[in-house]
Amino acid sequence: MHQESARNRASFQALFPLFPMADTEPMQVPVPGGEKRACPALEEEANHSSKRPRVHQDEKNGGGLSLKLAQGEEGEEPAPLEEDGEVEEPETLEEDGEVEAVGSGEAFAEMMKYGLTELDVGILKFVSGHEGFSGILKERYSDFVVHEINKEGKTVRLDDLSVPEDEPEAAAESPDQTESQVLTEEQKQEMSQLQQFKNKEDSVSIEVADYTKEKRTLVHKTIKTLYPGLETKTEERDGKKYIVAYHAAGKKALAAPRKHSWPKSRGAFCHFVLHKENKDTMEAINVLSKFLRLRPNVFSYMGTKDKRAITVQEIAVLKITAERLSHLNKCLTNFKLGNFCYKKHPLKLGELQGNHFTVVIRNVTGTVEQVQQAMTSLRDTGFINYYGMQRFGTTAVPTYQVGKAILQNNWTEVIDLILKPRPGAEKGYLVKCREEWAQSQDPEAALKKLPVKRCVEGQLLRGLSMYGKKNIVTAFAMIPRNNRLMYIHSYQSFMWNTMVSRRIEAFGLKAVEGDLVLRGGTAFVLSAAEAETHSIQDVVMPLPGFDVIYPTHHVGNGYREMLSADSLDIDNMRHRVRDYSLAGAYRRILIKPSDVSWEVINYDDHRVSLVHTDVEKLENQPAPVFNKEGKYKALRMEFSLPPSTYATMAIREVLKMDTSIKNQTQLNTTWLN
Repeated sequence: MHQESARNRASFQALFPLFPMADTEPMQVPVPGGEKRACPALEEEANHSSKRPRVHQDEKNGGGLSLKLAQGEEGEEPAPLEEDGEVEEPETLEEDGEVEAVGSGEAFAEMMKYGLTELDVGILKFVSGHEGFSGILKERYSDFVVHEINKEGKTVRLDDLSVPEDEPEAAAESPDQTESQVLTEEQKQEMSQLQQFKNKEDSVSIEVADYTKEKRTLVHKTIKTLYPGLETKTEERDGKKYIVAYHAAGKKALAAPRKHSWPKSRGAFCHFVLHKENKDTMEAINVLSKFLRLRPNVFSYMGTKDKRAITVQEIAVLKITAERLSHLNKCLTNFKLGNFCYKKHPLKLGELQGNHFTVVIRNVTGTVEQVQQAMTSLRDTGFINYYGMQRFGTTAVPTYQVGKAILQNNWTEVIDLILKPRPGAEKGYLVKCREEWAQSQDPEAALKKLPVKRCVEGQLLRGLSMYGKKNIVTAFAMIPRNNRLMYIHSYQSFMWNTMVSRRIEAFGLKAVEGDLVLRGGTAFVLSAAEAETHSIQDVVMPLPGFDVIYPTHHVGNGYREMLSADSLDIDNMRHRVRDYSLAGAYRRILIKPSDVSWEVINYDDHRVSLVHTDVEKLENQPAPVFNKEGKYKALRMEFSLPPSTYATMAIREVLKMDTSIKNQTQLNTTWLN
């Protein structure tokens, strides 16, 4: 028992440096009707190049989320949706280098004493009457599997690793038999070991003193094509000429890719399915970019996916052959690429129809009857489409408070909220930075306390240093646009959650006179007679803005009252800074998942996976076998959700428990002790 408690403590500490993230598509969408690390040095460099936050890796499927209820899905905040419907890729809030943990599970628990609960962000209601129960979500990252649903409505799966045959004219892009014979078998083995970081010398040298210029060129080309991630150079030693192969690094790896002939009859984009484990989408793109010596922006995708999960999604890349991509499978053990095909178009964020989830909740305390009631309700009634806790931040200063200050044009308050000291444990350098700011109000002095300059605090302080405290709007604009917009979208989300809870409290789960429904993308108010012909599934509620209408019943008046209490004018939601003008949008009150299924299974070993993944199927590994007499009980559920919905909110409805990290931390600390 003591060993299990120790294991769970390690799991708890491994998880909590992360922010949870929305599980499907980011931001608001107007509603229409022991891991094996792959090539660690290269991975580290890839993350450095993109300025993505990184965390300490836990062992594959060990040391995960030991919580008594549902946890958020991903490791970063969602990107906001622009007024024209396009989602921009969010820039990071962290500098290169590993995300610094707050020190221990106890320290994090101390910080979370001051965190938000669901009550703080308007998440108040359930739609079902069943009795709740507890369980552990994401004890292993393989307990959370996400398959993208593409724009054709097909669930994206990895089931084919073969490379499509090229037309004859395509041969120029791939090394032919003559090229592949340029290297000896011994040299090929050395290159392979170098590519996979099994070569302690960090380079391979080939003497080419007797080679013609053409043959030397062919050696360079062959190495770079057959072994993605390797770069070559020519050196002279003791009067002899050598070609030296080494790992691409730094800016050289992000240089523009070399031009190759590309058949006119072949689509310019190679689409493939990416199966990844315990990496968020941008981390994965950065690793692929590094190996292929490409810029990350030549890749496109339809949505960002979870970090702490196994996810399967479609990716497109410009003018890179399937053969070249397939070589990556040889050394990337936490990635798998397949289902290659060529198309004329890239992918766009927001094109997907949703995501299919396979979720395992371990150590379930509910009876089979309770689970049956909960899952039947989820299938038949659905769940309230709240914005999840990951929308509002994890510290004592909620993101929606910053958003409110922006909308109020209270820029001094904006600066104070972001930079002031806050209760609870926090990264040491941030504590020192905040203390310096509180004492001196000197941005340059505070900036010197920050080794991490690309965090929000660092960007803001840099802006204040450049433009002064009399030009706060300009200084604030130093923070990447999408990060700035997250604050005001968080305020909208807070308003929406609060008003929807009021709507459910007042009228329950039926359409009533004064509710809003969408017809062809336009909102209409229901009359009493029309309300009789509509269900709660049709009803939408607005996110406040200048381009929406509001319900005409008394809950609609609540928007005006709530905005007025915050010194905001519902009739004038335009901001003098155009970026911060709120157009608003509509969002369905209730979401009913599709393709819902579940089973209660028993198991004995926490280390055993309870999901049969696409890669395991490809490798003909047997499906999990369950012991009906096992001492532990798990609920394995599957369901599909549309974009802009949160799987945590569906799981919350099943468990009937607060999904905030604060509440989870308190419960988990009690449980571990």
